[in-house]
Amino acid sequence: MGCAGPRLGRRGFLAVGMAGFGLDLADFFAIRAAQAAQNEYETPPVVAESVIHIYLPGGLSSQETWDPKPYAPLEYRGEMKAIPTKLPGESFGELLPKSADIADKLTIIRSMTHGEAAHERGEHNMFTGYRPSPALLYPSMGSVVSHEFGPRNNLPPYICIPSASTIHAGPGYLSSSFAPFSLGDDPARAGFRVQDLNLPGGVDQARYERRLKALEAVNERFAKQTKADNVAAMSTFYERAFDLIGSPTAREAFNIEAEPAEMRDRYGRSEAGQRMLLARRLVEAGARFVTLTYGGWDHHVSIVAGMRAQLPAFDQALAALVSDLDERGLLAKTIVLASTEFGRTPKINGTAGRDHWPKVFSVVMAGGGLKRGAVIGSSGPTASEPETAPVSPEDLATTIYHQLGIAAEKELMAPGDRPIEIVNGGTVRKEMLA
Repeated sequence: MGCAGPRLGRRGFLAVGMAGFGLDLADFFAIRAAQAAQNEYETPPVVAESVIHIYLPGGLSSQETWDPKPYAPLEYRGEMKAIPTKLPGESFGELLPKSADIADKLTIIRSMTHGEAAHERGEHNMFTGYRPSPALLYPSMGSVVSHEFGPRNNLPPYICIPSASTIHAGPGYLSSSFAPFSLGDDPARAGFRVQDLNLPGGVDQARYERRLKALEAVNERFAKQTKADNVAAMSTFYERAFDLIGSPTAREAFNIEAEPAEMRDRYGRSEAGQRMLLARRLVEAGARFVTLTYGGWDHHVSIVAGMRAQLPAFDQALAALVSDLDERGLLAKTIVLASTEFGRTPKINGTAGRDHWPKVFSVVMAGGGLKRGAVIGSSGPTASEPETAPVSPEDLATTIYHQLGIAAEKELMAPGDRPIEIVNGGTVRKEMLA
């Protein structure tokens, strides 16, 4: 059930308590009722069943990608040209022709904004929907999804390709059992193999199952005698690992070699291409949340050269991923999110680069019940600040959770039995939804 009337936050209750030296019994019970109402929330319906999060670390420049400024002075627009997209009147940077051709499938947010100009703090904000706090490390969206839904089809619910690039991609205050499963190898590498995924030599399926039953008996006795979180988390890790190793179907999801050569070529034989292709295989097989990283976008120096070196492979892979998901009927239930920790300064600096700029930047999304061919917000003539419809990390996370069927108001338990909302203060941005 939803709450009637405005929600009374925790600070509001403290204020009532401070002012309430003269409270009578009726006042006390009224406050208790309001507190109970605060913990009520409406669980949204599930629209999206999976997320592929493409993280572009370092701070991708919007001016050279999703939000070019062709009419700004040269020192603002930079050297690169703008090209038309499938959306009338909208343009992308010249190195994104394939993405421009599928812009009618994308949701482009040009008004992302926050106040964290340092890499780690910006990462925390974008991965968790929370501003960083010295008192608490918040869980990433992937870990929250793992906590809320658990495994599907014996696959880890949360997977990082090739590994978790930042601590902020982890479980934060949640149990370490909700940490991502990292591959330990890059699918773009010849001879790619996920670490510890196959049965040891000489161990067939029947022998494996006998060993597993014996181990379960030992673990059950040990777990009853030891209640520490790290022991429980390790037990969960082992259980999921054995499920994964013991399931040929789950193991096959990681077998990128099973993809036809034409499909691998379509995505591109690059880090971007093969990582996105593997992400598609994993969500198709049942993974709930896949985060992959690509490139390094901290272009304080020579931004044009940096873009030319990395962006074409990303462009090919993203266009292939979105189109491939659509052709397979998976895009409607899979959110694709291409994000970064912040943007770059409106003006080119003295070393032909751009510096950190969290005031306004872009992220691109697709699928999962989002509005196709939508441009959300604007950044003004020189990409200095949001001109319309500013979108915060809290809004972005809340909207993604909403599509997944998770109420952002739900409280999870932090250390010390402290209840913390999944996201505090975010809004479901209806203009992003189909």
